[in-house]
Amino acid sequence: MTIAFLFVTLFGCMFLGMPIAVALGLSSVSTILLFSDDSVASIALKLFEALSEHYTLLAIPFFILSSAFLSTGGVAKRLIRFAIALVGHIKGGLAMASVLACMLFAAVSGSSPATVAAIGSIVIAGMVKSGYPEKFGAGVIANAGTLGILIPPSIVMLVYSAATEVSASKMFMAGFIPGIMMGLILMVAIYIAARVMKLPSEPFPGVIELFRSMMSAMGGIMLIVIVLGSIYGGIASPTEAAAVSAVYAFFVSVFVYRDMGPLKEKAWSNDGENPISAGLRAFGQSIVALPKCINDPDVRKVLIDATKVSLMLLFIIANAMLFAHVLTTERIPHHIAEAIVGWGLPWWGFLIVVNLLLLAAGNFMEPSAIILIMAPILFPIAIQLGIDPVHLGIIMVVNMEIGMITPPVGLNLFVTAGITGRSIGWAVKAALPWLSLLLIFLVLITYIPQISLFLPEWFDKINGYK
Repeated sequence: MTIAFLFVTLFGCMFLGMPIAVALGLSSVSTILLFSDDSVASIALKLFEALSEHYTLLAIPFFILSSAFLSTGGVAKRLIRFAIALVGHIKGGLAMASVLACMLFAAVSGSSPATVAAIGSIVIAGMVKSGYPEKFGAGVIANAGTLGILIPPSIVMLVYSAATEVSASKMFMAGFIPGIMMGLILMVAIYIAARVMKLPSEPFPGVIELFRSMMSAMGGIMLIVIVLGSIYGGIASPTEAAAVSAVYAFFVSVFVYRDMGPLKEKAWSNDGENPISAGLRAFGQSIVALPKCINDPDVRKVLIDATKVSLMLLFIIANAMLFAHVLTTERIPHHIAEAIVGWGLPWWGFLIVVNLLLLAAGNFMEPSAIILIMAPILFPIAIQLGIDPVHLGIIMVVNMEIGMITPPVGLNLFVTAGITGRSIGWAVKAALPWLSLLLIFLVLITYIPQISLFLPEWFDKINGYK
């Protein structure tokens, strides 16, 4: 009765159009009041503990702030320039460059919608001008943007770590090879499609332009090195690395690239100016500009936008944690685990059930909420069947990727539709041909665990843990 009431209330609220966070909270509170011995005061305590007791979750607002600065501060443009210089001369190279740019931006943002918005707003129009069908370009970007939650650092991976107590560093390591692999699969498919459709290629810009574009993009690329290097090198935790990334992104956007803030559009040097005097002048400008950033409209807008996104996501997480608390106190995961184990499913059969369940949930719910609801249920069963928890985490993240481009709640579809000015139906048709690649990739990730586990196990072996 309790299980039925909890889930019927949850899905009933969702079908009525209620926000997912409110639906989770209302169904949880109603179940506690009607069926549980917990007091009302425990609800407020649990909402507070949901965020305060999970140190890893503190990384989320920092990564969101970092992503907001980089999206606004012109890093995306420079990454795209570097990607085009690197692979643009290959058949279908502009589309391949957009995938590479998505991979690079994913590694500095941790968000799929942010990746689609930052890269897609520039390259889709560029592909159309170069002779690519608009639907082709939109479909590529919508799918490549999903790499934002697979290539580390990933906000969804942080949520999984908080829900299951699995190491966030191990999750980041586990996502590295699958992320590169998925990007390469998309590039190969683009190359084949470009040959068949006779799509154009860009002329090779030369070694000098390749070097210049790489140096121009180095501000964004160095963030990847700083964040992942500090985590894997044991220098910082994911939360500490996220805080550093936010400060670094602010510094690069405002004082190095100068695409926003008090120094916006002020050149580093004047014509014929001595490099030393230009450097001293730029340093003096930065010192003067630093206190002005407090009231600068560009910086303030980025901070407000990042705060809104962080509050929205953390509110969903807090309510999802309350929902998970109800599941645990009512021993719902235990009963479900007993039922599934009673079916006598082997590990590979269980993973089929997991994928079908997550693919269905991805059509209707936000990824972080799905992770927080499903992880407490699936995690103990996976452990009983001998499935590595890190491997399970990557399977869940790849399913969430697919959920990003499946209607009716695929966030990447809404962003793509907004960028192109087209309808959601058009965006769905554009993304659909590429969805088969993600489904094939999901099968590979599910049944070849070493794709995900090779790096974590290798690092453990180096550090003497195995």
